[in-house]
Amino acid sequence: MTTRGAVLFGALGLIWGIPYLFIRIAVEDLSPAVVVLGRCVIGALVLLPFALRSRDVRAVLRRWPVVLAYAGVEIATAWWLLTDAEQHITSSLAGLLVAAVPIFATVLALVLRIDKRLPAMRAAGLLVGLVGVAALAGLDAAQGAELRPVLQVLLTALCYAIGPMIIARKLGGVSPVAVNAVALTFCAIVYTPFAIATWPTTPPSGGAVASVVVLGLVPTALAFVLLFALIAEVGPAPATVITYLNQAVALIAGVLFLGEPITTGILVGFPLVLLGAFLATWRPRRVRVAEAAALAG
Repeated sequence: MTTRGAVLFGALGLIWGIPYLFIRIAVEDLSPAVVVLGRCVIGALVLLPFALRSRDVRAVLRRWPVVLAYAGVEIATAWWLLTDAEQHITSSLAGLLVAAVPIFATVLALVLRIDKRLPAMRAAGLLVGLVGVAALAGLDAAQGAELRPVLQVLLTALCYAIGPMIIARKLGGVSPVAVNAVALTFCAIVYTPFAIATWPTTPPSGGAVASVVVLGLVPTALAFVLLFALIAEVGPAPATVITYLNQAVALIAGVLFLGEPITTGILVGFPLVLLGAFLATWRPRRVRVAEAAALAG
């Protein structure tokens, strides 16, 4: 990985590790629809002026079916599932479950024939990772945690695995600022009636409002631009592995700032998920060198 790729990787790891904390704070006073709408509106307002100035919006609109598919998967569906789930489970557990993204990405790559074969080590990684996910979900459910929000976060992870593939296969060479400005605007329009229907009857706390602002500015507007840059630098598969760092940040933030417990499911399942994700995305050195050469042109 290049120095630029490493910097982008580290920045995204930190930025995408904090949303779980702020989502958990926001849903104490606001509905999931209001939180998602706030993220979309703020992100779109930040990105649209830059997109319009660069005159790339027209090029994005020519690919509107793909952009809407990306927006529907990566933003509209994933964000609502995750935000709704965090009304019922801790931010740290939500963040750790999203570590299944590389596992789902590996399975999708096989199903879509992006990868033609599955070496024994990667197959073992899938099995280990699935056992870890089962431990995260099952052990905590046995201790009283709800299963439905856990499944919602796993569906979020699946959406996050699909998003980078759409970017890499269908949106290459298109301005990331323009793509995300259009995608966020579309999702804001979609979520407006749902947010109005669930608007709080009493003024929300300052912490909830501040959390939505942070969510809109940092892990939305800034992070999406960095994600496109990372994918352009190192490709879609390594970009999904960033969840390794994300989840460590999410766990630490939840424990330190919200006093969330470290459960048996986390102690048993999280190391297995990380090990499984590492093995599932592992490639021999010769393959990594060939991929790097291809990306370099």
